[in-house]
Amino acid sequence: MNRTEVTELIIAAKLEKRLKWADIAHEIGLSKEWTTAALLGQMTLDAPQAAAIGKLLALPADTVAALQIVPYKGSLPTAIPTDPLIYRFYELIHVYGTTIKALIHEEFGDGIMSAIDFSMDISRVPDPKGDRVQILLNGKFLPYKTY
Repeated sequence: MNRTEVTELIIAAKLEKRLKWADIAHEIGLSKEWTTAALLGQMTLDAPQAAAIGKLLALPADTVAALQIVPYKGSLPTAIPTDPLIYRFYELIHVYGTTIKALIHEEFGDGIMSAIDFSMDISRVPDPKGDRVQILLNGKFLPYKTY
């Protein structure tokens, strides 16, 4: 069973059981953001986490085993995303990428923000003009070393 098939089974079971990603995350005690990334094929679950997900979603044993294999990361089918929501992030980086880079370097020096030692929180912020999406990205700063 390949990872795409695993993801399709998970999504079908989630819909059938009328669960939200947050409900599934609660089952393994992790954030909805990390759990969603894992179940969409971008992270590795340990055996107890995979077993709990398997039980909750009534997944076959081979699917539970596949959740414990380190995935090939990177989920976009094309270099430039075509999905409108994902494309807006691409556009955001095109417009604000140099600003983000300049401000990080000014504050921290020459380095990068880790996507490994990282957390994310996505929440809804009510607004009378239309609810807002708030995304908090929190990554460890990794300075470039000299040698």
